[in-house]
Amino acid sequence: MANATNKILMVLTSHSELGNTGEKTGFWVEEFAAPYYVFRDAGFEVVLASPAGGQPPIDPKSELADFQTAATKRFDDDAEAIAQLSNTLKLADVAASDFAAVFYPGGHGPLWDLVDNHQSIALIEQMLADSKPVSAVCHASAVLLKVKDDQGQPLVQGKAVTGFSNSEEDAVQLSSIVPFMLEDELIALGGDYQKADDWHPFAVQDGLLITGQNPASSELAAQKLLSQLN
Repeated sequence: MANATNKILMVLTSHSELGNTGEKTGFWVEEFAAPYYVFRDAGFEVVLASPAGGQPPIDPKSELADFQTAATKRFDDDAEAIAQLSNTLKLADVAASDFAAVFYPGGHGPLWDLVDNHQSIALIEQMLADSKPVSAVCHASAVLLKVKDDQGQPLVQGKAVTGFSNSEEDAVQLSSIVPFMLEDELIALGGDYQKADDWHPFAVQDGLLITGQNPASSELAAQKLLSQLN
């Protein structure tokens, strides 16, 4: 077993229903694939977990031709990675002490199952208490909403953060479907919410906290996480 210093945990959603639309959601393939290979190519072992374990749901829209990148194509041809993804660990069975960092890929799924997830909240709080970086991209910045700092205050309060913007949610026509607007929630908690133009790569770091705005920001957020580890 590799030691904690060269292992990165990626936590994916287990939620597949897009509100009450009858459509499917899950995680966004590119937001998983790009960071996965950034970490792997840098020599890290990547461990995958999700609340339910097993195969996390892939947002079917993220598999459309328009959204394919070099990283998603590499993943499609990577039998080992596909097998690993189909058999994620249960989040309840992983310990912060086993990892150097944690990364949360987005997609709409996390808005439903990772905001109030006690294991996820405890994991993030423990990583930060151990001075280990925590990173999330796009909708996955929602995993930070219920996390508290060591003073019992909202983690994002006074911190530079980003995540999927209101204008991007409007653009994909899901503002009336999602349980909340991520930008609004981060601001309501006192976060110093920052963003670039819609769909442009943007990631921001505040201490151990690294967040990316949208799918285009996943690789950038992963690289910032690597820089922090190095």
